[in-house]
This record gives sequence, structure tokens and C-alpha cells, in this order.
Amino acid sequence: MIRTAADRTRLLPPRARLVPVASTMAGSLLHALPVVATAPVMPPFGLLVLLGWRLLRPELWHAWVALPLGLFDDLAAGHPPGSAMTLWTFGFLLLDMLDDRLLWRDYWIEWLVAAALIALCMTGTWAVAAFTTGERAIGAILPQIMVTIFCFPAVVRVCAVLDRWRLRR
Repeated sequence: MIRTAADRTRLLPPRARLVPVASTMAGSLLHALPVVATAPVMPPFGLLVLLGWRLLRPELWHAWVALPLGLFDDLAAGHPPGSAMTLWTFGFLLLDMLDDRLLWRDYWIEWLVAAALIALCMTGTWAVAAFTTGERAIGAILPQIMVTIFCFPAVVRVCAVLDRWRLRR
């Protein structure tokens, strides 16, 4: 009998289903750390973990999963409600379209795709914040975008370790 990805997901133990969601939510909660800086430099770890899981295990989540996780990130980080929800869901839809087009991916292609989505999501978050709170220079977030892109491989490594642990019997 051929099983679909949804059937295989229902057969997994609770740990296998909860670890990706819990780790993404924990990444979003890292905004609550008491980091003092004069400029935005802390990466959005919720976005990084979300992209790490999505690129590591594309069959794990549907595009709609980014909506509630984006809401949690908006509430945890203090962003205007709906910004991460919209941008993360749009990013997942772009990844779904890209999965249909690409025949194969390797480490460098995934890093390039993640870098583009990171830049897109962070620029979109900046645009929403600038619209709601007043005009600010976009140059202030360029270092944060670069730090986030360079943190992505480490976060994917953490997601891979968590993936091995969640699937261990």
C-alpha cells in the first residue's frame, strides 16, 4: 500500500511531530534575550530555524504551517502583527515553487536560496516597521542581514542534530 506524506506524518511518534515546531518557537523566543546593542545585529532565529527545517526536510511541512509560526514570531518579537505571518508564508510558497523547478539541490544552492529568502523577509519586515513607525534608513539592517545569512549553516546543523534525535527510536 502506497502511503502519502500526510499518512507517514500521522504515524510518527509525538516527539517526531513536535520537535520542529518547538524548536522554531524556541528560536522565535530568543528575541527575549537581554542583548544590548546600538544597532539591530541579532539574527531572527525563528526565521532561521524555520528555513533550516524546511530546507532540510521539505516534506515535513505544508505552506500553511508558516502562518501560525509567523504569528507566534510576531507576538514574541514585537513586530507588527501579520508581518512574519505574511512574509514566512510567501517564502514557503516560493520554496514550493522552487522545489517544482529544481531537479537537484546541494549545500550551496540551499544556502543561496536561504540567503535570498532571509533578505526578502528581513527587508519586508523593515518595510512594514518603517511604514507603521516612521521612516528609517534601510542601511541599518544590512549588517543584520549579513550576520543572519552567515549564521544559517550553523542553524541548519542544529536542525540536523535535532532531526537525528527526533527520529531515533
